[in-house]
Amino acid sequence: MQTQHDLSGLVIDWDMTPEDAVTLYLEWGNNSWHAQHKPVTSKNDFSTYFVVNTWTGTPQLSLVRRNSEDCVEIAAFEIPEDLAKDFMEETGFNKGVYAPSGAIKQWLQNKYFN
Repeated sequence: MQTQHDLSGLVIDWDMTPEDAVTLYLEWGNNSWHAQHKPVTSKNDFSTYFVVNTWTGTPQLSLVRRNSEDCVEIAAFEIPEDLAKDFMEETGFNKGVYAPSGAIKQWLQNKYFN
């Protein structure tokens, strides 16, 4: 796994969501019905994006790389307490895997990608 300091060279798809990734890489036909993402044509096509996993009750932020064969966690981040609390409230304290909120994306961009 990469360290948080080795991420500057990565191309992050800030608009990719877990749902879009499943549609593109795992669903038959891998079509993007709203044309936000180019269709996948080979296993060499991949996306690098953030997800927030709330299955443990505490939101865990990960940078993942997905293609049609695999999904690999590249790095993990601790979400600041206030952002984590707001995120859990926004999701109704439900368990799942979500796209990061706008506030979390902004925090990431300011802290790691400026």
